[in-house]
Amino acid sequence: MQENDNNKNSNIRRMPTGERQPRPSRPQRADGTPRAGGQPRPSGQARPTGAQRADGAGRASGPQRPAGQPRRQAVDGPQRPAGGSRPSGQTRTSGQARPAGQPRPAGQPRPAGPQRADGAGRVSGQARPAGQPRRQAADGQQRANTRPERRQQAPAKGRPRKTPKNLTPDQAAKKKRRKIVMFVAEIFLLLILVGALWAVKKAQTIQYVDIKREDVFINDSVIDKIDQGTSNMKGYRNIALFGVDSRDQELDKNTRTDVIMIASINQDTKKVKLVSVYRDTWLNMTNDKYSKANAAYAKGGSKQAIGMLNMNLDLDITDFVTVGFEAVIKTVDAVGGIEINVTEEEIPYLNSYQISMVGKPTGDLNAAGEPNYTATPGVDYTPVTKAGMQKLNGLQATAYCRIRYVGGDGARTERQRTVLTLMAKKAMTLNPTTLDKIATAVCSEIKTSLDLPEILSLLADIASYEIGETSGFPFNDHVKMNGHVGNASVVVPIDLKQNVILLHEFLFEDQEYTPSTTVEKCSQRIASDTGISYNGE
Repeated sequence: MQENDNNKNSNIRRMPTGERQPRPSRPQRADGTPRAGGQPRPSGQARPTGAQRADGAGRASGPQRPAGQPRRQAVDGPQRPAGGSRPSGQTRTSGQARPAGQPRPAGQPRPAGPQRADGAGRVSGQARPAGQPRRQAADGQQRANTRPERRQQAPAKGRPRKTPKNLTPDQAAKKKRRKIVMFVAEIFLLLILVGALWAVKKAQTIQYVDIKREDVFINDSVIDKIDQGTSNMKGYRNIALFGVDSRDQELDKNTRTDVIMIASINQDTKKVKLVSVYRDTWLNMTNDKYSKANAAYAKGGSKQAIGMLNMNLDLDITDFVTVGFEAVIKTVDAVGGIEINVTEEEIPYLNSYQISMVGKPTGDLNAAGEPNYTATPGVDYTPVTKAGMQKLNGLQATAYCRIRYVGGDGARTERQRTVLTLMAKKAMTLNPTTLDKIATAVCSEIKTSLDLPEILSLLADIASYEIGETSGFPFNDHVKMNGHVGNASVVVPIDLKQNVILLHEFLFEDQEYTPSTTVEKCSQRIASDTGISYNGE
């Protein structure tokens, strides 16, 4: 049997039988007056030297009790009242209960636990050596582990173990969410940076033209309404789209436009409406000279073509995008082709336009006075041989857009809008790799007034755009497709003023629009040149 407890903080002696041996009563003070039981000695006050204990045994005078060594408590000594204060530096003796809610001082060992079932107890405060199994109870059963198992993690070599903070579940969840948000924000910022670098690289190959409002013609009444904030075009962005037949990337002047479109973007709903202006429409060229609409681009490039649209249609366009037909071919091929319903009547013209775009001139003219070309089927182009819904490649789709002898200019512009809409819808579903291939292929075939920030702004919203209604100009029931001015065959608006009213209703939902005086003058001149006027029906 263990005769006594080896813990220096324990004041309890054990008899061989396991019974506790009472300790002699606390001795009186040196002055003969006993201290009240349980009353603490004032902080810093030392025990008087030479004081005798009750049993006559006294500690030798001179040496003091080592600092931090607790005073042994007599068996008959009363416990300190719960919640009572202890003098500074005094340690609670073994067996003394700590008041409820009061934390154990740092460094103080846990009080000795209860004895085991076999009567043998571990020395108070002594820890079981690492790796030593827990002793079995007297009945041979393993004693239940009453402490929750702690996951031991070896600290990284050379690094001190980090002590995790005590966090509530809500605090831990909030901290985790904050880390996730920061991570997502960093990824998003990285994507923006990559997109910007990509756009900068591609934009360097685009032909850029700087156009200011004063560089193009805009009717005075339209400018006044814009400056006053009363324009019906407020909240819309109007961009002119031109398609030219250019084989040497000549995208300005000296080439007539086969495609003239107005793309009007509602900046709130992101809905895009397209209007095709018939290329043979008789209009003012901004200099009081009248001609077919496609002549404006050939004579004065993009600036005169934009001014022509603004003057005759009461618009505020300052931006444009011009593409060569080679860009259309590459884009349709990059998106995997588009599904088109080709009629039997369209097939010979479709193939003829394919030959004209890839073939070599023969030196003679056809019945329409256009140059003849020659090309090898299956090598230079793939002929369309049957009617019906079918997938067209880039060259076939571009040739389809140019057909003008089936249905006239109205049917041709409808084909153009169909091809453009199908291309846009497929492009919105493509992966970044395919879009990069398209951009690489077509950027050199693009001329625009949009600068890099504007291009990035449009690209940022590309997935939210919706191609809405499309129409031709002049509108049905207010147009004569086979009018004449002298010997020239032209498209006549009946009349221009009425068509401008319908245009603003279609694009901007303004049902009470009043055209400018400039439009009224142009309308009167067109009626005079063509002999066709609006009779109010």
